[in-house]
Amino acid sequence: MQASSPSRPTRVLTGITTSGTPHLGNYVGAIRPAVAASRGQGVESFYFLADYHALIKVQDPARVQRSTLEIAASWLACGLDPDTVWFYRQSDVPEVQELTWLLTCVAGKGILNRAHAYKAAVDKNREAGEDDDAGITAGLFMYPVLMAADILIFNADKVPVGRDQIQHIEMARDFGQRFNHLYGEHFALPEAAIEENVATLPGLDGRKMSKSYDNTIPLFAPREQLRKLIFSIVTDSTPPGEPKATEGSALFQLYQAFASGAETAAMRDAFQAGIGWGDAKQQLFERIDQEIAPLRERYEALVADPAGIEQVLREGAARLRATYAVPLLARLREAVGLRDLSARMDAGDEAIAKAAPPVFKQYRESDGRFYFKLAHGDRVLLQSEGHASPRDAGQLVAALRQSAGDRVLHDPQTGILLDERLVGHLGEGVAIDELVQALGLFSAEA
Repeated sequence: MQASSPSRPTRVLTGITTSGTPHLGNYVGAIRPAVAASRGQGVESFYFLADYHALIKVQDPARVQRSTLEIAASWLACGLDPDTVWFYRQSDVPEVQELTWLLTCVAGKGILNRAHAYKAAVDKNREAGEDDDAGITAGLFMYPVLMAADILIFNADKVPVGRDQIQHIEMARDFGQRFNHLYGEHFALPEAAIEENVATLPGLDGRKMSKSYDNTIPLFAPREQLRKLIFSIVTDSTPPGEPKATEGSALFQLYQAFASGAETAAMRDAFQAGIGWGDAKQQLFERIDQEIAPLRERYEALVADPAGIEQVLREGAARLRATYAVPLLARLREAVGLRDLSARMDAGDEAIAKAAPPVFKQYRESDGRFYFKLAHGDRVLLQSEGHASPRDAGQLVAALRQSAGDRVLHDPQTGILLDERLVGHLGEGVAIDELVQALGLFSAEA
């Protein structure tokens, strides 16, 4: 399996949907921490503009194009270095779409039926008395498969997500595991990196800053527009001179997201001393503008040169394709049988399978239980019973590998036993001696 190992850094992948203009909430909650993380040691970072994902909910071509430009310029202006990370546009890597189809052919429809976004759309239709699938596109339904392809094509180890996105990572694991089960170990199984401490900024009305609430502050709004928006933040009627609560104050939370510890403490004291809302908003404006102004200057220069950004994205995708995507898809095409016919006539799968060592393959079936099998090429030597957890199955695999076959017995009535534990059944046409010999090879490896 192409898993993470000491020989390569941990791969971390982040996608940004190109469907809107970045705002301060995006900056504090995603852009700023991700750029900082990209400078860490032992990490290989992937950042992509998810323009195919944007088409699921945006049918305005000009908006998709403009959003792609603005988001790319925002990340670059905020310090993302395309020379030290992989920075690319999803649609510039066609192998993602080919992998999407390969995964579609192993993805269970039942799993997709349970996807949160699809279920929410169905529930909304039912509440309105409409047909379950009224207005729901196949794009929305297949969204998790495309996201899985985004992740698996680079064998990402970790994907930073909020809790509402965990299901998509679990689906990517499931699709990758099913493919591995059918065609051999090609994919590392990604893990969700839960962003517990991601800051959620309040918007102008005190609710979470979101385009859906129309309460955002654009990240690179001109200085005077920024000031005007900050002075429109909703506050209570507490007059100057009276103490003001920091708890639940949108203004204070915004200030805290940009200020140092000492500055935050000073503002807390000012709230207690009765600072007027106008003065507090002025200090908030100055503190945000202090951080954003130099970034705004870089952003404006980048947006004014769309050809330059286009070149950065295309070069990033070209290098990434040559390094990872094209070689992987060549292997996957070979694995599923999309092959050069003349070459295969000279060297058959049977000879290759005999030369390859036996392998254990772990997977989850549609019954929700966890299984493993010992295979030698296309020949299944041992098929396990179902287990309640992957850990149970994994522990039994480890015990079988260490047994060297000398603690394995064949009971014609119950199946294969290891230390009196039932582990499974012999594959069709397989003799117990063949299984024991295969298990002995694992002992020789150790």
